[in-house]
Amino acid sequence: MPPTPNALSTPLEVWVDTWILPWVPQEPWAQALVGMLVLAGVVWLAGLLASRGLALVLGRALQALGRDDWSQAVARRGVYRHLGHAVSLLLIAANIRLLFVGEALGDSLERLIQALALVYVFLAFNRLLRAWQDVNMLGVQQGRGRPIKGYLEVAQLAVWALCVVLVVSVLLDQSPLLMLSGLGALSAVLLLVFKDTLLSLVASTQMNTNDMLRIGDWIEMPQAGADGFVIDMALHTVKVQNWDKTVTTIPTYKLFSESYRNWRHMFESGGRRIKRTLRIDAESVRFLDDDEIQALSRYRLLSDYLAAKQSALQASNQALQETAAVPANRRRLTNLGTFRAYALAYLKQNPNIRQDMLMIVRALEPDSQGIPVEVYCFSRLTAWVDYEQVQGDLFDHLLAILPELSLRVYQAPSGHVFARLAGGGAGHD
Repeated sequence: MPPTPNALSTPLEVWVDTWILPWVPQEPWAQALVGMLVLAGVVWLAGLLASRGLALVLGRALQALGRDDWSQAVARRGVYRHLGHAVSLLLIAANIRLLFVGEALGDSLERLIQALALVYVFLAFNRLLRAWQDVNMLGVQQGRGRPIKGYLEVAQLAVWALCVVLVVSVLLDQSPLLMLSGLGALSAVLLLVFKDTLLSLVASTQMNTNDMLRIGDWIEMPQAGADGFVIDMALHTVKVQNWDKTVTTIPTYKLFSESYRNWRHMFESGGRRIKRTLRIDAESVRFLDDDEIQALSRYRLLSDYLAAKQSALQASNQALQETAAVPANRRRLTNLGTFRAYALAYLKQNPNIRQDMLMIVRALEPDSQGIPVEVYCFSRLTAWVDYEQVQGDLFDHLLAILPELSLRVYQAPSGHVFARLAGGGAGHD
């Protein structure tokens, strides 16, 4: 039978005395069990309301500020969920003594639960740093900003170090300053343990400050076996996806202390260099006669060159007077010089060649493999496939025009050539 309420009791006390107390068991262990169940339900509800409330309030605030990327990243990384767990644990720690546990056990449980709540708070902060990294990577992929993954990893290390200090101080019921003062004696050991981390931190800072490397850069580092695009930049390592789809992992400090080639500026300049030689058979180089010059004048790319050159040569030869009768004394056109003029004119009218960058066709020092004629220019198309197409079309045309100028490409004799010569010789005998 429920107890009779006092006339001076408040309505809440009357309700508790009438409906709650009759259902509370009288045994201590049963009361403790009921208290634990009630506390667990309250804690679960408080954690749920805290996480949902933070998600709703902060999410709406970020969206109102135009930072939908932050709102999605924070929710995806579970920041609100970890904060809700921290709130639940703090509620348990604040009400643990209601379970009628002993004084010593209550203090120990309270410190342990507070330490767990601190861990969840730092977990939430760590997830917040990862959300920042997600937002930064999205901006880097869209061409805005630089990657800050290395800095965030350093921040995460500092966060976890602070978490360890605070958790240990809570468990031991000591001041955190006492814990930090003991780290001075371990400084030499810490420097040895974190040597690579410190080197990588300095290298990462210098690389980002001087804009030496970005995600998406094409780099070549033969000593590390890397030749491809940078796909990830962390504090300790940089990952490069090679052209064969393998991935090379390079320590960050090596990219600062050793040399490598970065092709980013080539792409930014809008021109990719073409530097290739054609080896001309020296026996095919000779002077051009008048009939050949007349025939070559029909070529649009050579007509102006030949007309100007002939006028200059005629004036020069007239100054020689009677000595011009000896052919060796006269200046004459060669088929190799005419070919170089043709190749340069062809480059100047090619729409895929940058006209505002260096452009030259020159003869290099002859050697045992002929006379190298080097074509040096810059393609307007920098993508690999397009660049190779431009380069291939250019040299296809130049190789095809050589016979028109009575020139031959030098080629080492093959077995077929020797067999043909041997067969011809036997037939002649």
